[in-house]
Amino acid sequence: MIDDRYHIEVDEKNTVYEFVSIGSKGYIHKIVKYSETNLKNLYNLGFGDRDQDTNEVDDLVVTNNGDSQKVLSTVAATVYHFTDKYPDASIIAAGSTKARTRLYQMGISNNLEAIEKDFTVFGLKAKKWEPFNKRTNYEAFLVKRKKT
Repeated sequence: MIDDRYHIEVDEKNTVYEFVSIGSKGYIHKIVKYSETNLKNLYNLGFGDRDQDTNEVDDLVVTNNGDSQKVLSTVAATVYHFTDKYPDASIIAAGSTKARTRLYQMGISNNLEAIEKDFTVFGLKAKKWEPFNKRTNYEAFLVKRKKT
């Protein structure tokens, strides 16, 4: 899943990852940001284009750069790197829109066998976390690195 991906730049705390998407719309700077929540060892994964004015994540812009699989593989690579640095972390992710959440779900579903070798995966449905099932539509996702 993460073989074909972009080069990633990482900040000193290993919580902000940046890369450049290269496609039909040109060079688009992307950011993956892991933010602490109010629960111990629970981090939110924020992802989107880098806003040129604020340098923050813009998770509402639609880029359509023609490289979505490579972008998702790159985001997945950041999850591996982040959990290497923070092995007790659980990561929650949801799309900024229902369509994006669905895209993330398809990415997880299509790579579930490989993902489950290293992570336990849950989906949020009706305010309850359950083991991820390919046939269920979820509102959010949670992953936890398995202990080796």
